[in-house]
Amino acid sequence: MYSIRKTNATLSGEITLAGSKSISNRTLIIRALCGESFPITHLANAKDTDLLQGLLSSNAIVRDAGAAGTTFRFMTAYLSTQEGIQVLTGTERMKQRPIGVLVDALRSLGANIEYLEEEGYPPLQIGPPNAFGRNNKVQISANTSSQYISALLMIAPTLPNGLVLELLGKIVSRPYIEMTLAQMAYFGVKHEWKGQFIRIEPQDYQARPFVVEADWSAASYYYAMAAFATEVDLQLNGLFEDSLQGDAVLTEIMTHLGVKTTFNTQGVHLSKTGLSLPAVFEYDFLRCPDLAQTIAVVCAGLGVTGRFTGLETLRIKETDRIAALDQELAKVGVKVIEEKLSADGKAFFRIEGKAVVPAKAPEFATYEDHRMAMAFAPLAFFGEIKIHEPEVVVKSYPDFWRDLRTVGFEIA
Repeated sequence: MYSIRKTNATLSGEITLAGSKSISNRTLIIRALCGESFPITHLANAKDTDLLQGLLSSNAIVRDAGAAGTTFRFMTAYLSTQEGIQVLTGTERMKQRPIGVLVDALRSLGANIEYLEEEGYPPLQIGPPNAFGRNNKVQISANTSSQYISALLMIAPTLPNGLVLELLGKIVSRPYIEMTLAQMAYFGVKHEWKGQFIRIEPQDYQARPFVVEADWSAASYYYAMAAFATEVDLQLNGLFEDSLQGDAVLTEIMTHLGVKTTFNTQGVHLSKTGLSLPAVFEYDFLRCPDLAQTIAVVCAGLGVTGRFTGLETLRIKETDRIAALDQELAKVGVKVIEEKLSADGKAFFRIEGKAVVPAKAPEFATYEDHRMAMAFAPLAFFGEIKIHEPEVVVKSYPDFWRDLRTVGFEIA
C-alpha cells in the first residue's frame, strides 16, 4: 500500500509518456500476421504489451494471458489462424470475463475452438484451423467490447476469402475500430465500411517501420491533476494532435473542466483555462470508456455534478468499474447514482457531491484494476490518501508512481 501526498497546489514539470498500449498491441499482432518483421519505435512498456510480445514468440502449447483482456481477445483470433493445437488461459478473474461473442464469431468462420471449463469463458483450446476462413461472412453484436471486432478485423486479410463483418446493433467504442482499420491501412490493407458492414478482401500486410504514439489514457491522469491544481505548467511529451486514439477527445472534455491544452512539437502543454466550472457536466463515454473513471474522479474533486452515459462496457472490464467507483468515491463523500431515464432503458450515472479527504487518510481499493489506482491518485491534492496494491499500474503504465514523484507527489 502506498501513502500519497501533494504538499502544494501547483503542478509543473515535464513527463515523457510511454507508448499507447492499444496501438502497440495492434501493431504486434499485425507484425505477427505480416510474415516479415519490421521495427516498432516507442513500443509501450506496459505489462500487457510485454506479455503479448512473449506469447506471440512462444512455441508453448499452453499460453497464459494473465489478466490482460486485450491480449486474450487478440490472441484468441490470432491462434485460430495458426497450425497446431494451443490452449489459451488466464487468471481467475480472466476466467470470469466473457469471451463467447468472439468465439461464436470465429466458429461461424470455421475456427476450431473448445471451452475447457465454463461455457462462454476462458480457458480455450484453439485449433487446428482446418476449414477456418472458407466462410467469410459473420455477424457480431456491436454493443459489447470493440476488441472482439478488432481481433476479427486484424486476421481478416489473411483469411482465404477475406471477411464481410456485419455489426449488429449500436456500435460501442467506434474509435477503437477506426484505430484498428487505420493501422491496418498504414500496413497496406484496404477495407470498405458501409453502414453496418465492413468488408476486407484477402491481401497481404506490407512491412513498414512504425512509431507508436503516447497513450492518451495515461495523459488523462495528469489532466485530472491539472484540474485540481491552482497553477499549472506541465509538458506531456509523445502525444499527437492528429491522434488515432479515441481518448484524444480528452482535450475537449477537460477544457470544460478548467484545463487548457496547447499542442507543440514535443506533445502538449497544460495550463489553466481560467474559465468558470459548470454546475453539471454531461458526457456520453460510448466512444471513450477508458476515460470514464478519470472524469468521474475529476467531477468529484471539483464538486461538479457529472451525468454520464455510454458506460455499457465498464461492468466487464478488469473489474465492475461502476461498482468500484461507487464503493471508493463513497469514502470521500461522493455518490454514484444510476438513473434509467428513457423508454429504451438508457442509463445515466450521476456523480454527485464534492470529494472531501478526511484527516485519517482514506484507503482506496484497486480491484486488480490499473485504472482505479491511477484515477484516484490525483485526489492526493486534497490530502493524504492510500492506494492498495499500487503495483497494479504495471498493466499499462509501469512508471506511473515514479513520474508522479517528478511532478511533486510524495509517495511512501
